[in-house]
Amino acid sequence: MSLPRLLLLAVTACLLAAPPAAADDKAPAPPSKTIRLLLVTHSGGFVHDSVGFAEDTLKEIGPKNGLEVTCWRLTNPEDPAIGKGKKGETSALEVYNAKFRGPSGKTVGPENMGRINKDTLKKFDCVLFFTTGNPVNTEELKDLMDWVKAGGAFAGTHCATDTLYNTPYGDLIGGYFDGHPWHQKIKLKVDDPNHPAMKGFKTGDEITDEIYQFKNWSRDKDHVLMSVENDSIDVTKGKRSDQDYAISWVKEYGKGRVFYTSLGHRKDVWKDPRFQTHLIAGLKWAVGGRKPAAVSD
Repeated sequence: MSLPRLLLLAVTACLLAAPPAAADDKAPAPPSKTIRLLLVTHSGGFVHDSVGFAEDTLKEIGPKNGLEVTCWRLTNPEDPAIGKGKKGETSALEVYNAKFRGPSGKTVGPENMGRINKDTLKKFDCVLFFTTGNPVNTEELKDLMDWVKAGGAFAGTHCATDTLYNTPYGDLIGGYFDGHPWHQKIKLKVDDPNHPAMKGFKTGDEITDEIYQFKNWSRDKDHVLMSVENDSIDVTKGKRSDQDYAISWVKEYGKGRVFYTSLGHRKDVWKDPRFQTHLIAGLKWAVGGRKPAAVSD
């Protein structure tokens, strides 16, 4: 057999033995990276008894949904809403620890504390507030807002709108808590059934929770996902002349995204698979819009 014939047979054998190339001639895409979520339950004001339950719930369902969850229970020890201990007797941390531990069942130690600033935000993909009072000071709030504008993902549940009054935070979150006239079973109206965060709910679904109304809020600046079916409540108890009572919304903020849901007052809501689907999908939507930009030093 001639040399050219031998070479042809060898090349043919190698081609037959090689694995087929991918259709697009590229290697398979690596699995999506884990979302590093920071849950903040700093409660300078009212301490909800569901904040500890929320922490446990997210730590349970987070890893199943691609989330690595870090929980900080105190992020601003100087928050004036916390109060101070008696000099020489009780520290501010001890005062806060007692206040937080009673309703939540969780203690607050160094491992549960952190400051939210441009350095620590680099360690996370999404920040979720379940907060009252002032979880950040003025400089830290600017860092947080700059981080979101540069492509970070921010989210809030329930009392995240009962937080940082009279600051630019209201523009970030989309509105402020203005009372909860209804703590009852209500019917939901899904305003945007195509949004991924609404996979868990459909119009007409019923849920029992503490239902908020909002000020400094309008549909002009926030894209509403879900609201109250007004035939399921006594609207005369509300303050809004338009009788428009949103429950969840999203918004673009610079290059970043913001997701908010007012549900989450009750522990049984956190156990509800519909709410869990709503929350996880909302967090993923917020992170999904993140750009590679980072806040410069």
